[in-house]
Amino acid sequence: MAEARRVRAAELFEQERSNAEIARTLEVSAESVRRWKRVWERGGTHALRRRPATGRPSKLDDAQVEQVRTVLEQGAQAHGFEADLWTLERVGLVVERVTGVSLSRASVWRLLTGRMGWSLQRPERRAVERDESEIARWIAHEWPRIKKGR
Repeated sequence: MAEARRVRAAELFEQERSNAEIARTLEVSAESVRRWKRVWERGGTHALRRRPATGRPSKLDDAQVEQVRTVLEQGAQAHGFEADLWTLERVGLVVERVTGVSLSRASVWRLLTGRMGWSLQRPERRAVERDESEIARWIAHEWPRIKKGR
């Protein structure tokens, strides 16, 4: 959406509209319009388009990421962990076993959330002995009696 606004601003610059009019039309601040205009004057509409993020390239290529995804989907117990729960440390160990690439905890987090699209999931803490039918019975029969004070 932000890029679309900048591109629309470029069209309005070409029509020689005032900065104030462009700001009102696009519902942005006048300062944004001034900044976009400076960029547009130097590099045209192309300069206002999004550019890919810069920085160090990923240590894992796309094929390795898919390999990691396949392995993680098997579950933690399939890889020798006692509980079927993934932690950043465990994922890091598995990534290193599968690909030979060692990642920091922050890099593991970026891999899981950014490249793989996974999100944080915390397991519900419930007693193993929990009896759902007994809970439902208690709520239906005992709780109303207690609430009434009988």
